[in-house]
Amino acid sequence: MRLAEIIGLRPEPAAGVLVTLTRRCPLSCAHCSTGSGPDTDERPAPGDLRRFVASFTPRDRPDVMMLTGGEPLLMPGLVRELALSAKEKGTRTAVLSGMFFARARSVPRAVLRAAEAVDHFSASLDLHHEREVPRAAVFAALRALSATGTRVSLHLTGTGPDDPYLAEATAAVEHEFGGTLPVLVNEIRAFGRAATWARPARAVGGDDAAAPAPCAMAAWPVVAFDGTVLACCNQHTVDRRPVPPHLRLGHIAEDGWGTVRARALDSPLLRAVRTVGPLHLGTGHAPDAPPDASYCDACRRLSALPGAVAAAERTASGAAGALLDLTVGRTRRAHGPTALVRAHGCAPYAAWVERPEPGEAEALR
Repeated sequence: MRLAEIIGLRPEPAAGVLVTLTRRCPLSCAHCSTGSGPDTDERPAPGDLRRFVASFTPRDRPDVMMLTGGEPLLMPGLVRELALSAKEKGTRTAVLSGMFFARARSVPRAVLRAAEAVDHFSASLDLHHEREVPRAAVFAALRALSATGTRVSLHLTGTGPDDPYLAEATAAVEHEFGGTLPVLVNEIRAFGRAATWARPARAVGGDDAAAPAPCAMAAWPVVAFDGTVLACCNQHTVDRRPVPPHLRLGHIAEDGWGTVRARALDSPLLRAVRTVGPLHLGTGHAPDAPPDASYCDACRRLSALPGAVAAAERTASGAAGALLDLTVGRTRRAHGPTALVRAHGCAPYAAWVERPEPGEAEALR
């Protein structure tokens, strides 16, 4: 599965699911959005994860399951097991790793077996990771992982479009892989350990808060560190408890994929978030909101605003609301992965997600 396919599916409601395997990580990067590290071991129960993935069916399943952390490859056997279980039902699996294992001379056999089972492998790289795992080691490991037949890519993160590190790192990728490695370039956000020093995220939807600004990030359910399933991947929402009622889709100890998917797709409030956005929906219904309230803050308070809930019920209920939700998601998908990254990632590098992958260019000749 190509990186561009994964990104392209991101706006389509319930086309994928993000699954956190652990918050533990051997690295202690200064920018880590999840606050992961060697001294934390918060994670969903493996048995609950197995049951949740086993609840996929050929007729009711996500197209993509993204395994992340923390460092998911601290449990390579579980990664392989979940990927093979999902594959039986037709779901493809991607994994995102901080590449701690690349510091060894060769990729551990257990990691190679996990890579063989997944459909896409993405490696994180940035200035902070490089202080713990050398870039050359990451590049070498990616080549070894690609040799298993699994598609590979790089997830590169910097401080913004003008970050000299991003310019230098992408030039190094170009030199090393000759234009045959897709790269998702993101900007460091003020979450986790970066909360005290990273600059705030760019405003979604521009300066006009009343203008519709659909949220593609509320399209895929997210399994959090404690097994709670949320409708949003914003890290503040993932970490904070209690979860706002409209953003809580259940818990993997109690709910299977069919229940989670139905709650995500059938909620008028979530449909409205995905189609017009929380700022537009909340306009006129939150007179006490601070003037500098963020896009995501506006979303988190929606279920406490009776007027906004009623507006969502009027406009996004029933078959008409379902059709609107589906249409907006597929329209955004039709714009392509580059357009999505331009809006939510680091815009100057957006087209890098559609670059060919190792071996792909030769196959097309």
